[in-house]
Order: sequence, then C-alpha cells, then structure tokens
Amino acid sequence: MKVFILTRKRLTVMGIALAVLMCVGIFKATAGSKTVSVNATERRIPIYCVETQEKKVSISFDAAWGNEQTQSLLDTLEKYNVKSTFFLVGDWVRKYPDDVKAIAKAGHDVGNHSDTHPYMTQKDTSEMRTEIEKCSSEIEKLTGKKPTLFRPPYGDYNNNVVDTVNDMGLYCVQWDVDSLDWKGLSAEEMCARIKSNIKSGSIVLMHNGGENTPQALPMIIECIQELGYEIVPISQLLPKGEYTTDHTGKMIPQNNSGTDTEKNSDSDNAKQTAAQIESMVSGSVSGESDTESMSVQNSMDYNESQPSTLRSFSSTGQGLKRELDDMINSSYSKKK
Repeated sequence: MKVFILTRKRLTVMGIALAVLMCVGIFKATAGSKTVSVNATERRIPIYCVETQEKKVSISFDAAWGNEQTQSLLDTLEKYNVKSTFFLVGDWVRKYPDDVKAIAKAGHDVGNHSDTHPYMTQKDTSEMRTEIEKCSSEIEKLTGKKPTLFRPPYGDYNNNVVDTVNDMGLYCVQWDVDSLDWKGLSAEEMCARIKSNIKSGSIVLMHNGGENTPQALPMIIECIQELGYEIVPISQLLPKGEYTTDHTGKMIPQNNSGTDTEKNSDSDNAKQTAAQIESMVSGSVSGESDTESMSVQNSMDYNESQPSTLRSFSSTGQGLKRELDDMINSSYSKKK
C-alpha cells in the first residue's frame, strides 16, 4: 500500500492549489454571464435607463386591462414610423389575442408584465417564476417569440424579484420618465413633462388605457423628435453583453473598450491560463519533483497582461502560502 506523507512542502503546495482551484472554479462559473455579479448584500436595481452617447430613447406601454385605445396607438406609431415596446399581462393576452398579434406584426417589442398583475414582492420565488412563465408562454403561442423583457407590475420589486427575472434570462426593466397618463394629465401636460425629463437612454412609461394617451402620443413623438432623439424599441436601446446598474438604475455597459476580437482573445487567454494552472497544480499535489512543484508559484506570477480576474487570485495564493508557512514554522518551533 502506498503511503502519502504530508511534508511541509506538500502542505504549502496544497494550500496554493486550493487557492488556484478556487480561482479556476469562479472563473468557469462566471464565464459568459450576461450580467456583472454583485455582492449578496447589495440592493439589486432594475434597468430604469441606459448610459449611451447616442441620442436614442424608448417609449413603452403597459397593457393590463382594456384594449379600446390599442389600435389608435398602433395607428399613430405607424404614421410616424416609430417602433415601441408593449408590456402585456397574461390575462390581457388571453382576452385580446388579435391585439397581441397586431402589436407583434407591426414590429414592436412584446414584453412580459406578469400573468395576473400581482405585487411581485408578495410572491415567493416559485410563484414569481410561475407568473413570468405563464405570461411568456401565452405570448410565445401568439407571436412565435418568447419575451426577453419583463416589467414588474406597479414597478414593485426587491432583490428577489430582480434576481429571479435575471435568472430566467430576462431583463428587468422600469422607466425613468413617467408620462403620468394614468393620472389623467392633458396631452399638453404630458408632453411638457416628458420634454423636461427626457435624456439619451431614457425609457418613457405610458399605458394603452390612459384617458388622454391617444391624443397625447402624436405630440409626444413630435416633441421627442424635435429634440433630436431617435425613438427605438427597448430591445434596441439596451446594450448587449455584461452590464451593471448604478444606484439610479442606469444600465452601464461593461468591457466597452477594444474590439470583439480583442475581447474574445482575452477570454480565450484567461481560460487557457486557468487550465494551465489547474494542470500544474494537479501534478504538484500528486508528488512530482521539487522543480515541477515550484512551477505552481511561478505560474501564479504571470504578468500584468493577464485578465484581472485571474491576476487578483495570484496575490491570494501567495498570501495563503505565507500564512501556511507561518503556521508550519510556528508548529515546528513549539515542538522544538
């Protein structure tokens, strides 16, 4: 029977191995993630607007009850050749399937607004998923496409809501400009309100059942266009790839510098480096020569050109090595 003896050198190498394997595991787990990870205690913020240098904004409509004004809104949007985003409740979709098809056929985004329009924060994770899945299924049946955008009813959210929506592969979207059409404001009041608050990357909230919304929409579109903004669906306003949201809900794209080729190269290099380290660690722990064991430490001292995710763990591994050395030295001293 082969006996494996734990020497001081082996303990040190094993300590470094654990640190490196943590690095490799975390890197593999986060590779390809759509969103940037956040601390477990941080407050999750949905997307209220987008950081962009382009003069683009979006107009969105929530549809939860009647449909008397829906066709009028679609006619106005077609007249101005504007594409928008409609967030639909599952109950509304079942009641007005022809309107859902008309919205999708006209080229507008069809977003998910839950199945029954509840306060999502009063639901547990399973119930939230059911609300979202049922609505998405109803929309997909009629349009052939599964929604990628979700808006919480009443704008009601907490960390669990945002995490659940993101985990299901949807963007959790709110708004930063409220037309207040639901309060019965006049067309002129709505237009003035939007004009004073809109900026690049803004998302405007309107409703398909607002009292004066059909009369206000032409004025609002003209007002926004006169300010030099292009109106696009939310799906075209949101940047692709990783992002964060700041405390105001502004969606901030990550990794903006460099070409796609350069970014892919960095990702490949990071994965290759992780694989090399994992391989060297495996060899060292299984009892290879002292020279080969030393390559673990050398491999962790890779230069500044390597991705920061992996670089940050080199100091962790070296720190752990020093701590292990101190513990072992202390143990030897006491024995002596």
